[in-house]
Amino acid sequence: MGSPRQFRATMRGLTMSFLRSAEAELEPPADLMAVETPMRLALEAAEQASRSGEVPVGAVVVVRGQVVAVAHNQRECLNDPTAHAEIVALRAAAAALGGWRLVDADLYVTMEPCPMCAGAVVNARIRRLYYGCDDPKAGAARTLYRLLDDARLNHQVEVVPGVLAAESAALLKSFFLRLRQPAADLRVARR
Repeated sequence: MGSPRQFRATMRGLTMSFLRSAEAELEPPADLMAVETPMRLALEAAEQASRSGEVPVGAVVVVRGQVVAVAHNQRECLNDPTAHAEIVALRAAAAALGGWRLVDADLYVTMEPCPMCAGAVVNARIRRLYYGCDDPKAGAARTLYRLLDDARLNHQVEVVPGVLAAESAALLKSFFLRLRQPAADLRVARR
């Protein structure tokens, strides 16, 4: 079929979900445990967010095998619309490393970044993004937009989607089911 580049070009005409799974199959991580360990830390951070009443998204920044930042969504508790897990983690990593250029860093996040977070990832010069589940409403890595590997930007980020995707999606689903449950209970009581 030719080179991986030609194969990917052929695949672009197919549906986005098929494209995402094809990319994941083309470029599997060399060491799955090395990828799962930080993603499990991100899932733990997401669970902490959920316990705090935040949307359960967690993020971890790793530089040369060392975890330098772990964060979760804090929009509600900080009253800050920019306090997404990715932004909080990037800020913590920049502070820990003493600089905003995170060129050797990999970011692990439980859900596909939104446009704001994708922009921050590009601007921080992150090397590689690993994410869990897709975000069909605001995904800017693969689902709605492809900001991270857009050749028009000054930096491109390698993207590895679908790492522990089922666990990430289940955490979000259970959070929103719990959030909606009181409203459902109220509707039943009014009948």
